Order: sequence, then C-alpha cells, then structure tokens
Amino acid sequence: MRYLTIVRHAKAATALPGTSDFDRSLNERGRTQCARLRAWADDPEALGGFGACVALVSAARRTQQTLEEAFVGTSLVRSVEVSADIYNGVRDVSAEAILDALARIDPLDQSLMVVAHNPSVLELLWTLTGELAPDGFKTAGAYVVALVGEERIDQCSYKFVTGFAPD
Repeated sequence: MRYLTIVRHAKAATALPGTSDFDRSLNERGRTQCARLRAWADDPEALGGFGACVALVSAARRTQQTLEEAFVGTSLVRSVEVSADIYNGVRDVSAEAILDALARIDPLDQSLMVVAHNPSVLELLWTLTGELAPDGFKTAGAYVVALVGEERIDQCSYKFVTGFAPD
C-alpha cells in the first residue's frame, strides 16, 4: 500500500518589516513541533509506518526547515523535490496545482509526502478525501491518505487514514 502524507509547515516567526514572507523561519514553538514530528517519523508504529516516500516541499524557508528538522534522516523520507510552484505567498496554490506537482514526481512504487502551506494543504486533504482535518490543520499537522496501488496520484477519492498534530 502507498500513502500520501500531507504536512503543514511548523509554526514560523512573524515577518519583520522589510523581510519577505518567503524567508520567514521557524520559531521556538515550530522547532518543538518538528521534534515531535521527528519522533513520530522515527516510530514504525506511528508516522514512520507510512514511508519510505518521495517528498515534495515548498521552496519557502519555513517548509524547508520543517522538512529538515522533522523528516530528513528518518526512514520516512527517501528523497526530496523542492518546488517554488507550491509556495502560496505569491499566488493562491490550488489542490490541483499540488496534485500536478506530485504527479510529476510520483515514482508509482513509493509513498509520497508534501510539505506546504495552508490553506492549500487543507484544500488538498478535502479534495482527496472529502474530509477536513479534525483540528482545522494546525501548524505541523501531518495527515495520511491511502493511495490506490501503483496508479499515479490524481484528483480522485482516496481514504483518510490518520493524522498527527503536535501542540
């Protein structure tokens, strides 16, 4: 069975005057959230049981930091693709745009992960499962969707499996 893990970046600092949204970095709470995600990613009875996967990550600093601090070096993530196209600080990024980007990197024999921004990740979960995250998709939330065999990911109905949301 293959899975898609949809992750919202961890909590980031507020952009200071004169700095860009793209360059916002994780704050202390975000780093703590990443430590909890890493513990789940290292646990084969928790989030770690849904890999190994190819990760698609927004090019924004906070998403890159979330990936690095929570997932790089765990058995959950096998390889990483960075995409400026799924950063929604410049334009609205639809669920369809994320699905297109995932389809381009889908190896068909591994699970997938996307680390991106709200509201895009919430829309993606809704589009694929018809369900919303129970907590409204908090920062650092990770929600798992079961994919269909070795078929390329597409906009169709998938089953919501579980979620992990650190405080």
